[in-house]
Amino acid sequence: MHVKTNLSKKIIIWYDNNRRSLPWRVSFNSPKKLYYRLLSEFMLQQTQVKTVIPYFKNFVEKIPNLTTLSTSNNKKILKLWEGLGYYRRAKNLHKTAQILIKKYNGKLPKKFEKIKKLPGIGEYTANALLALVYNQPRIPFDGNIKRVFSRLFNANLEKNEKKIIKIINEQFYTNRNGDLAEALMEFGAIICKPSNPLCNICNLKKNCQFFKNATFAPVNKKRHDKEKKYNIYCYLKRQRKEIALTRNKNLSFLSNFKIPETKLATSNNKKNNGWTYLCNYKNNISNIKMDINLFYKFIKNKPKKYMWYSIDRRSNEFIPSFTKKIFKKVAKVYN
Repeated sequence: MHVKTNLSKKIIIWYDNNRRSLPWRVSFNSPKKLYYRLLSEFMLQQTQVKTVIPYFKNFVEKIPNLTTLSTSNNKKILKLWEGLGYYRRAKNLHKTAQILIKKYNGKLPKKFEKIKKLPGIGEYTANALLALVYNQPRIPFDGNIKRVFSRLFNANLEKNEKKIIKIINEQFYTNRNGDLAEALMEFGAIICKPSNPLCNICNLKKNCQFFKNATFAPVNKKRHDKEKKYNIYCYLKRQRKEIALTRNKNLSFLSNFKIPETKLATSNNKKNNGWTYLCNYKNNISNIKMDINLFYKFIKNKPKKYMWYSIDRRSNEFIPSFTKKIFKKVAKVYN
């Protein structure tokens, strides 16, 4: 597993010539750096770069800095996050901003253990922020970077992680640690791709054991859950286009407003104790693949702790795309 010490230089030269122009990549001395990096790291958790870009731009236009974020209300933050998914990230981002302002005078702690205590920040995000904000020599091991090193050393990173990290710390040294971290992530996304890697134009191929042996060491694949059947039940008001909703304190995928009932279906039976079957459709939320049967029932009086909500209402309230899709389908009942 010997690796020559010029690998950092090679990967950074490649990065300087091929880096993507992303809105959160500001100069190292920019006053926006901490806020932009913090926001982008939260948004990028389990979400693709191309999806995040428009949300990021809109968010910083409406909430331009860490102080404004810390004083903003949850309703505004969730509205800006609407459609991006994983809404707990927005809640944790808000809490983290408040802690940084109140406890750390608007700065990010420089110690790994302190950063990891902030809401929504795990080992990967802590390492990424220390590298990107403070230029500390840290490698944030995301899927892209794990794949690069697994192929470079032709070793299963999960089984040899300590050994490989030791080699990385010894051999991958540079005074541009933040750029090295981003270069490795970028390289994994563009060149060392999961399938059909661009080995012929890779400037690390002379050092790469995979290229020499033309065999992959095993790289852990993302687990995708099997499709599950769900029944969703909606209470409707006959005289108006209104649906009964309740608040969802858990901020799950149904988020700020909650449809009365969502249950795992035990059969394909579309007759359901007084509920009228409306339609079947598919919906994916991250790794959750949903095969949904939608039911409705007209009622006069809403259940306790529920509120009537107009299906046609355009509101500043945060309504996730999952729920909006149900609104569109239920609206057909009134046609």
